Parts: sequence; structure tokens; C-alpha cells
Amino acid sequence: MMEDDRETWTTEEFGRSHAGSVGVLLPDGSVPPPALFDIGSGPDVHQSSHWSVYDGRFPHVPRAAALRGVCSCGWTGPEHALDWEVIGGQDLEDAADEQADACCQDWDDHTTDVEAATIPLPETVTSLLTQLEAEIGKLAETSPLAAVRAVRRLETTARRAGYWASRYTQQDSTPARAAAALGLTEAAARSELARLLRGTP
Repeated sequence: MMEDDRETWTTEEFGRSHAGSVGVLLPDGSVPPPALFDIGSGPDVHQSSHWSVYDGRFPHVPRAAALRGVCSCGWTGPEHALDWEVIGGQDLEDAADEQADACCQDWDDHTTDVEAATIPLPETVTSLLTQLEAEIGKLAETSPLAAVRAVRRLETTARRAGYWASRYTQQDSTPARAAAALGLTEAAARSELARLLRGTP
């Protein structure tokens, strides 16, 4: 069986802990299973959960009544109804592009809420990180090798700081508290702390 081709969105900070996509709802409010397509070339069957395949044109594939943003954390956004009288015989991916974009915007708003719920950084740290990124960017324009050296130094500093930050976190906090503070699942938070502990003390 081939991999599912559902399009997903992630952010650099939260990764797969908050992977978003366009979800499908049927007229009865249920979520359809992945659609299966026999591609006629041996035993392989193509599986798809991409919202655009739920147009009722294929056998055993129902027609969507609405789209909504969904997230791997369990969040679901508001429903965006599909008007099939307007859609008619159009390709669903083109006809419902506006609803799909609205789902993405809903998920963007969700990740903004997730970020707002994470532990805040001191303004001095945020400013220093922003300034450092800008300075290395400017250095790369005039002396790329010096910028590479600066990045290597930054990585070394981050490994040292990350080791102690992770060690203190494991001593003083629970996985659940760490996950909530970082905007990650507990499994992802454990993995991230373990990764930082592999750094240089």
C-alpha cells in the first residue's frame, strides 16, 4: 500500500506536534476513512486522505459536505460548508480552494494560540536572538566564511547551554509541564530534552 498523500503543514518550532491539514466531514458529521484506489498495476493500492478526492465521483468514496482545519494535537477548526449546487461538475480542488485556504488560516490561528500559551522568553533574550540572526545575515553578505564560523560558534554555545537547560528541566519539571511550556507533545518534549542532553556540558 502506498503512503497517504494528505498535505500537511508544520511550523519550525512545533514540528509534528502540531501538524495541520484540511479535514473532511460527511453530511452526517462523521470523518471518512482514507479513500482507496486500485491503480491497476499489480497488488498496489493507492491510499489518499487528500480532501479533493471526496467528490463522490469514485466508487466507495463519499462526497464531502464540509472542510475544516485539523491538527495532530487533536484540535479541529470551524466547518466550511461546500455548496455542491455551485460546485457542480467542477474539479473539487479548484472549486473549494477558498474553503481549503480558510482551513489553513484557521490552523495558523491555532498555532498562534499554541505559541501564546508557551512559556514566555525574556525580552532581552528575544532581542539578542533577533539581533544575532541579523548580524550573521549581514556578515554572510560581506564575508561568508566568517558567517560560517560564527554559526559554528553559535552551535557550540547552543549545545553547552542546551545541555544544562535540559538537565535542570528534567530535575525541576515533569514531562507534562515541559510539553505544555514548549508547545509539544509529551513524547516530543522527552525527545527534545534527550537530544539536548547529548550536547556538550
